[in-house]
Amino acid sequence: MSYTIAEIAEALGARAVGDAQLRITGAAEPADAGPQDLAMAMDPKYAEGLPKGAARAAVLWEGADYAALGLEAAIFVPRPRYAMSGVTRLLDPGPGIAPGIHPTAVIHESARIGEEAAIGPYAVIGKDVRIGDRARIGAHVSVDEGARLGDDCLLWAGVRIGHRVTIGDRFIAQPSAVIGGDGFSFVTPDKSAVEKVRETLGAEGADSAQSWTRIHSLGGVEIGDDVEVGSNSAIDRGTIRATRIGSRTKIDNLVQIGHNCIVGDDVLICGQAGLAGSSRIGNRVVIGGRVAVNDNIFVGDDVVAGGGAMIFTNAPAGRVLMGNPAVKMETQIEINKALRRLPRMMKQFAELQKSVSKLVQKD
Repeated sequence: MSYTIAEIAEALGARAVGDAQLRITGAAEPADAGPQDLAMAMDPKYAEGLPKGAARAAVLWEGADYAALGLEAAIFVPRPRYAMSGVTRLLDPGPGIAPGIHPTAVIHESARIGEEAAIGPYAVIGKDVRIGDRARIGAHVSVDEGARLGDDCLLWAGVRIGHRVTIGDRFIAQPSAVIGGDGFSFVTPDKSAVEKVRETLGAEGADSAQSWTRIHSLGGVEIGDDVEVGSNSAIDRGTIRATRIGSRTKIDNLVQIGHNCIVGDDVLICGQAGLAGSSRIGNRVVIGGRVAVNDNIFVGDDVVAGGGAMIFTNAPAGRVLMGNPAVKMETQIEINKALRRLPRMMKQFAELQKSVSKLVQKD
């Protein structure tokens, strides 16, 4: 697989100069680039690596002198990082899932597989499953009874799709993602310690031994179009209604989304974040790494939550949050400044205390 500089520039909507018929087969950092690689030197600081490599062509920033950099061709892009998405998409061959259905795959006779779908070794497709056209199902994937997958889906090796899960078009699940496991929902015959603590704000806990009883998950999971889920992430099915993930939402590795959650469109959820059951996330929200969202609260549209934030209460639309508990970013910055001053303040306090003690002793 190779492309000319002209073809890449056209795909990016960018401008090509020099030998536009030069062919390349891959992309590389400038210092590591070979003669057939497109060097990603989109900033002057990256261009410093060009002499160490052997690239003949590069993606450059506007105004760069490609000839002076020793290149035969260049592509100029207005927004370098966005150009990365186009270059990598063009050059990514995807997983090596052979066309057709592998002989070791187990497919229920009632399942319907779309045209040009590819199903890898030891995949298991259950009763009444519907898989769209051009879907690619990797090795050891399981899709349980009644699940629906749209067109052009890609399930990497080891993905688990639970029963009665509904997924839109162009869905991508990275290795070992689990969509549609039972929700973590348990109850006790009488009020549990957790319920009492919530009512009394910690004044009363458990006073009798009792066991937890499962609340079964009767709902499913509903996922829109163009959604991606990272490796080892889990989206639990709903208790009665479905857990819902909006279109174009992107979910990183090791993310937990609890039962009954509703996540809007164009949301970005970074690694190790967790959404407790029945939380609701608006549209275009960005949730940083290791962010926790409490159960039964709402995070409004366009909220940005910085890494490690602990969101315990409703968050108004457009707010930028940081800290534990999460507060407005400017407030958390002031808190951080005050915390850094504490050692010095305590030293000053100790000195003042000594001075006051001496004055009291004189009196």
